[in-house]
Amino acid sequence: MTVAQSRSGPPRRRGRPVATYDEPAGAARPVVLDAAGRHLVRRFSGGLTPALAKQVKRVGGARAWFEQQLRPGRVADAPGADVDSWFPRLRMTPKQVFQADRDGRIGAWEVATDLSRWTVARRIASNRQVQEVMVDFWSNLLNVALFHDEAMYWRTDYDRVIRAHALTSFEQLLQAAITHPAMGLYLDNAGSSKDSPNENLGRELLELHTVGVDGGYTEEHVKASARMLTGYRVDVWHPEFRAFYDKSWHDTQPVRILGFHHANDAADGRAATTALLSYLARHPATAERIARRLCVKFVSDQPSPAIVAAVAQAYRDNGTAIKPTLRALVDHPDFAAGAGQKVRTPTEDYVATVRALGIRLQAPRSDGSFANAMYWQYSEAGQPPYEWATPDGYPEDDRSWSSAGRLLTGFAIHRDLAARWWPTEEARFPKQASLLPTMPATLGKVVDHVGLRVLGQTPPAATRDGIAELLGKSLATRLTKDEALEYWTLRGILSSLLDSPVHLHR
Repeated sequence: MTVAQSRSGPPRRRGRPVATYDEPAGAARPVVLDAAGRHLVRRFSGGLTPALAKQVKRVGGARAWFEQQLRPGRVADAPGADVDSWFPRLRMTPKQVFQADRDGRIGAWEVATDLSRWTVARRIASNRQVQEVMVDFWSNLLNVALFHDEAMYWRTDYDRVIRAHALTSFEQLLQAAITHPAMGLYLDNAGSSKDSPNENLGRELLELHTVGVDGGYTEEHVKASARMLTGYRVDVWHPEFRAFYDKSWHDTQPVRILGFHHANDAADGRAATTALLSYLARHPATAERIARRLCVKFVSDQPSPAIVAAVAQAYRDNGTAIKPTLRALVDHPDFAAGAGQKVRTPTEDYVATVRALGIRLQAPRSDGSFANAMYWQYSEAGQPPYEWATPDGYPEDDRSWSSAGRLLTGFAIHRDLAARWWPTEEARFPKQASLLPTMPATLGKVVDHVGLRVLGQTPPAATRDGIAELLGKSLATRLTKDEALEYWTLRGILSSLLDSPVHLHR
C-alpha cells in the first residue's frame, strides 16, 4: 500500500481489524500537568502522553523530570531497548556494510533507511526523551547527510558518536564529530592532503559548526583550518573501507586561526587538531552561536538578547558542558514566556501524533510493518531524519515549517493514523472504547476527555466549537457509547485535535 493510496481515501484494508490493547487501570483519570510543566515537557520530548505525565508527577514535577532526564543512563528504558533489537543491520560495521553493498547482498541505502526508522521509533518509544531531542539538535548542527554516497557506510557509527556526547560537552562532541570518518567523507576531508588540501570541512568548521559567519574568521583562517585537518583519511577502495590517520598527508606549517596559534610542527597533527577544536568550542563567538541556536530551537524564533547572553554565559562558565547550559535555558524567565511559540517540525509532528494516539509499535516482520512503512509516511511530510543534503542541517525556525503544503500533508497523515487506515501491521492501538469517558456523556465532555489524552489538556474553546461544527452537533448533545464510536465521530474528534494549534505547536 502506498501513501498516495492512503491519501486518496480509505485504503482497501480499511475493514481489516487492527490489533488493540486494554488501557491500564486508572487510565480514565489522566494526570494533568500545570501549564508550566506541560510547556517544559513538550519542548524536551517527542510529545506529552498520559504515561509521560504520570512519570513526571511520580518524580516530583516537570523540573525534577528534566533533571533526571539529563542523566539518561539512570532512566530505565525497556521500550527503547526493545526498539534497539528491531534493526539488526545497524549492528554491522562500516566494513561489513561496504562489503555487503559491493557484493550486492545489502544496499548501504537499506542500512541508512533502517537508521532513519530506528531513530523515529526511538523518539516515539524511548523513556529517555531529552536525550532523543538533543541527539536531533546536535545531528542538525553537525549535519552529515544520511544518503551521501561515501559517508553512508559510516553514518550509523556517526550516530553512535552523537548519542554518546549529546549531553556531555560541546568540546567533546565537536572533537569526536569533526574527526569522524563520516564527517570527513561528507565534507571531503578524507581525501585532503598537504599537497592538495580541500577547504570544505575547514570552512564549515568555522562557518557552521563553531564561530559562524560573524565570528571574524578570514579566508586565510579557512585555509589554515583545512591544513590542520589533513591526515584524517578513509580508504574508500580498500576492502575494509579503513579509516586511519596518515602522518605523511598532514601539513606541518604553523597555524593561525583567529586567536589560536600553533607551531603544528609534528608529523602527527592530531594533538594540534584537538587543541584547535578545543579553542573553537570555547570561543566566545561559538558560545553566542550555540546559545542562540538553542534558544531558537527551544524558546522562540526571536530570542531576547537577555536569554541568549545567559545561556552563552552558562556555556562559557561550565567549559561548554551541555547540562548546565540547558539548565540556564529552562530556568530563564523567557523560556516560560515562550510557551506556544514554536511550531512542530514535520517529523516532530509525526512522532507526537503516534505518541498521542497511543500506538505501540512492534518488531517489524515485513515491509508493511508499521516500523518499516512509517518511513514513507514521515518522509512525505518533508523532514525525514538526517536527509538534509547540505551541511547547514534542517532549519530550526517556524517559518520554514509553516507552509500550506506542509499543513495539508500533516492533516492527511493525522487522518490516516487516527482512522487506523495505514500503517497498522505490527502495531497495537488502544481499544477505541477506552478513549471515552463514562458514557452516556455530552459531546463536549467526550471532546474534553479525548483532548486530555491527545493534547494533555482540555482543548481550547475554538477547537471544541470546530469539532461540534464538523460533526453537525451541539456540544450539549448527549451521546451513547455506540454513537460516540460511530465511524466518523471518534475519528473526527481525534483528527481535529491533531490538526489543532495546540498539537501543531510544542
